[in-house]
Amino acid sequence: MSLYQITESHPKPLQALLGGIGIALSVHSLLVLNGSVLGVSGFVHRSFRGDKSAMASVVGLALGGIAVGIIGDVDTPEPQAASSLLRMVFSGLLVGIGTKLANGCTSGHMICGLSRFSLRSLVATVTFFASAVSATHFVHGDALGISGSLDWALDNQGRQFLGATLALGILWFTYTCTALKNGTGDGSKLIILRYLASFLTSLAFAFSIRLGNMVDPHRVLAFLILPLSSAFDPTLVFLAASALPLTTLLYRYARVEQPRFGGKWNISTSNKIDLRLILGSVIFGIGWGIGGLCRTFTAGPWQHRHQLLFQLAPL
Repeated sequence: MSLYQITESHPKPLQALLGGIGIALSVHSLLVLNGSVLGVSGFVHRSFRGDKSAMASVVGLALGGIAVGIIGDVDTPEPQAASSLLRMVFSGLLVGIGTKLANGCTSGHMICGLSRFSLRSLVATVTFFASAVSATHFVHGDALGISGSLDWALDNQGRQFLGATLALGILWFTYTCTALKNGTGDGSKLIILRYLASFLTSLAFAFSIRLGNMVDPHRVLAFLILPLSSAFDPTLVFLAASALPLTTLLYRYARVEQPRFGGKWNISTSNKIDLRLILGSVIFGIGWGIGGLCRTFTAGPWQHRHQLLFQLAPL
């Protein structure tokens, strides 16, 4: 029995393509300004260790999710049965454990890592994707309905696009108005600017992943079911088709020598493939395939109890 009882869904290619662009620009902005990787699970874990920049990122993600729920008129399906809610808690627990062990999830490994051609991230992505597909087929089977015709309308998701554009626009406008050169300048001002960059890039990321339907659990599961099923929804294929190439091109051709807001580069260069990475990726993938949610859902709309249960389970 599936968590979400949906009879038919319509893929949203335009929303996904625009969401992918917003994701790529958010990722690259944080990289250029702070020298950091936009990895949601990393933000969550580091914030508990007292990292203030990570805390600012988590606040941006959470406020973005709240804003999405208020202005976006989001209709995310909610599991009703008590057994389904317990399954969601179990899914959240697996995702939390898995991302901790693998040190990343869909944002850190799949988007940021693959754009840097990281072998470690490639192995993690292939592993958690394979386990997520297997878990989706095992748990949900043919209970995900069918996928209808493509819906190219933007609908009310234009608000999410506007939110992401404003957040990044404010950030880069602030940068152009400051007399900074390669991270040199007043130390206290740089710290404030780094917090601002962490907050605004995460806020833009939150709007972008909602625009791209990456926080719609049913649509994620319908993607993970693959084209072998009539329920397959290619929305996230369109998101990846815009996010990954653009992020890769920006990383290759629009990098800077030093982070504009100071600090050191915080990019993993390790290609170590170990049991911890594999095991964590498998566990994360199983949790992702059960609930259709991952750590990027921290930035999702928070209007249903199952969303809170999923986020609180790993804690």
